[in-house]
Amino acid sequence: MSRSLQESDSPAYLPEMDLKPTPLHAAHLAAGGHMVDFAGYDMPVRYGTIVTEHAAVRTAAGLFDISHMGRVRFSGPDAERFLDRLLTNRVPTEPGRVKYGLLCREDGGIIDDVLTTKLADDWLMVVNASNRPACLTWFEEQAEGFNVTIDDRTDSTAMIAVQGPNAGEIVSHVVHMPLLETLGYYRASPAVWERPGESPVEIIVSRTGYTGEDGFELIVPAESATEMWRELREVGEPHGLVPCGLGCRDTLRLEAGMPLYGHELSVVTDPLTAGLDFAVALKKDDFLGRGAIAAVKDAGPKRVRVGFEMRGKRVAREGAAVVRDGDAVGEVTSGTHSPTLGKAIGMAYVPPDLAAEGAELEIDVRGRTEPAVVVSLPFYKRQAMSAKLP
Repeated sequence: MSRSLQESDSPAYLPEMDLKPTPLHAAHLAAGGHMVDFAGYDMPVRYGTIVTEHAAVRTAAGLFDISHMGRVRFSGPDAERFLDRLLTNRVPTEPGRVKYGLLCREDGGIIDDVLTTKLADDWLMVVNASNRPACLTWFEEQAEGFNVTIDDRTDSTAMIAVQGPNAGEIVSHVVHMPLLETLGYYRASPAVWERPGESPVEIIVSRTGYTGEDGFELIVPAESATEMWRELREVGEPHGLVPCGLGCRDTLRLEAGMPLYGHELSVVTDPLTAGLDFAVALKKDDFLGRGAIAAVKDAGPKRVRVGFEMRGKRVAREGAAVVRDGDAVGEVTSGTHSPTLGKAIGMAYVPPDLAAEGAELEIDVRGRTEPAVVVSLPFYKRQAMSAKLP
């Protein structure tokens, strides 16, 4: 069920539905956002159409509310050592460096995939919205014996993403930050948001993204979120920026071959099986799950994450079986019709002998077997890494 703003609507209905608003909730309703339950938050799935919003990100720019994602700060004498034990990847130690990594159980199962940023004196970790409670519990359980302070900043801040070829030009008009021109991919920096006639606001700007396009994320105080959103829309409109919902965020990330927790990633999937070898530093000192992950590396994964294209027009959705000789041997984890490529695409876990590029697959789509072929990931890759800046 989705909802958009009517004259009688107000955020008062949220407690009855047990959904949580982000600081930008009123802005979404006022803009006609079609709201859905996502990880316990009332979030816009779209404003107009998913295809239109998807195209705007690929050709101009899209504006996303990603405030539902958790933002946790770690500080104290043992913070680095604590994070080094939790993360599969090496902890960033250079201020401004952002790293992708995973939190794993001892058996190698993935608790969450996260981005960790080294700030001046502490670290910021962005976790998935659906996993924030589990992550916070995990942090507290693992903190025994460490002098570390864990501070959940999710409710006191908002997080806004601007994605697309024109993202840099748009953000540079709002955040007067000389470093923006040289802020590299997977980098972050404190910045100042100058507001005429008002006190400046300290924010954090990063450059990562989850769409396959260049883009920036802005972490701002919750009370300033609506004003920031409004200014970005005003500045961005001449550059083709449109507000975007979770619907196109999913089609964009799938085209970019990026795994999503709850689909490609879970507690029964290890990082190597998921194809995330680059985010696992087996040569570093012990971390949670290292032994189990090393065992998978030695033996080889029993299944492999692959991308596929359907030979026909039918879409293979999540949960569809990959079959061989009438038996299910794999499973589709994500599937959609690609607005950019005009093809039905998806990701699946299959046996290693079906994982080579060009391998022919058969997928059970609602009771009828359809042909597909394994293709390399990502499905879509932008031409240039740098955003357009003035």
